[in-house]
Amino acid sequence: MIKYTKLFITFLLAVIAIGAKAQSTATSSSPYSRYGLGDMSSGVLPQNTAMGGIATATNRINGYNNINSLNPASYGYINLTTIDVGVYSNILFLSQSGQQSQRDANFRLSHLAFAFPVTPHSAISFGLQPYSQLGYNYKQTLPRGFGTTPTPPASNQPVDTNAVNYLYHGEGGLSKAYIGYGFTIFKHLSLGANISYIFGDLKQTQSAEFPSLYGTLNTSVEQDNSIKGLSYDFGAQYAIDLTPSKHLTLGYSASANSKLTSQSAYIVSQYTLSSTGTANVAIDSLTNQQNSKTKIQLPQINHYGISYQNDGKFLLGADYTTGKWSNLSIGGVNQGLLDSKTVNVGGQITPNINAINSYWSTVDYRFGAKYDQSYINVNNPVGGGFTNIKSYALTFGLGLPLHPNFQTFYKINVAAEVGQRGTLSNGLVKENYVNIHLGFMINDKWFQRFKFD
Repeated sequence: MIKYTKLFITFLLAVIAIGAKAQSTATSSSPYSRYGLGDMSSGVLPQNTAMGGIATATNRINGYNNINSLNPASYGYINLTTIDVGVYSNILFLSQSGQQSQRDANFRLSHLAFAFPVTPHSAISFGLQPYSQLGYNYKQTLPRGFGTTPTPPASNQPVDTNAVNYLYHGEGGLSKAYIGYGFTIFKHLSLGANISYIFGDLKQTQSAEFPSLYGTLNTSVEQDNSIKGLSYDFGAQYAIDLTPSKHLTLGYSASANSKLTSQSAYIVSQYTLSSTGTANVAIDSLTNQQNSKTKIQLPQINHYGISYQNDGKFLLGADYTTGKWSNLSIGGVNQGLLDSKTVNVGGQITPNINAINSYWSTVDYRFGAKYDQSYINVNNPVGGGFTNIKSYALTFGLGLPLHPNFQTFYKINVAAEVGQRGTLSNGLVKENYVNIHLGFMINDKWFQRFKFD
């Protein structure tokens, strides 16, 4: 146990150090992250991600205590001290018709989660997770006098002598620190709730430059938002025991339509370009509004789930999620988003959890798929109209148990998502991505006094 405990502590410290360094820069490279509050995090850990993201109706998986903040009712099944820490890597390929494709990669700390049993049928959990990521940097070159701002290309276009360069840049993200409590009553019903503190900074800049007209005044619009506030989640699970080892679980959870506070700075400035094409120091500021406070009205998000588990052998499940993002408003202004819909299906198989001579028979083999109809409704640069941005992904992963010692259990969870978002139609951008998730989980009996006869 000492060997694995040292390994876990070393891994934990390394993840915190590397993750903190990685998060000092943008952790997304998607042009679609400019909409709403950025790319929203799913809020599930690698073991659930590998199963297509199902989580609403899952709790203890294959005998291991599992931290599932998406549905705090699951905490009622935690009977050992549980710690889960992990990292995340994203490889993104951007393409657009007639343009050269480009590749970006990002790395960051994905989660720190802890849970402790309070009674035999209740537990408290707390942790830190990403809430959203904002990161993009692209240029659109258009003829002078073009009156719209289209969706970005995957790479820079050549500049002609009668063109205007529209530059877009965004960086930052929001994090979510939560604490929650869940408990089981009447044997089959569990309830739970989280209270979360969402915080972070989002910075977006839009510029219009005239590269062929030396000395011309160019314009930059910069919007900085420092966001913070409380949000609330609640959930329920009902388990039906078909046999002592076979269980059907129904789940529901929701995030309330809370309000966050945004302290913003809005600056419109003018500047010239040097002979090398770089921006000179701003000549003046047409608008400079500092420390303006507004409210962000979050939408209510509902999760519905069902799962079937044969203990020690397999688990299958499905989730359906709806988000009322059409209600998202910032400073009382509706953001013009659509309601989102997400479908997740997946499961895992364990060949023989009690195998002695075959390690690979004790491994969890996970698989799944998900479909997301996002809240993004993009103005088409070609042909006019709007396109709803959708994404599709296949997921798979492994749950790798390490040799237990006494009442301490360890597992490494690896998950991969391979998918695409967007389309090449109407001059839009298509993203092909690979997301890798790695988590290290420990189940141990802490804070309990042992009795000796």
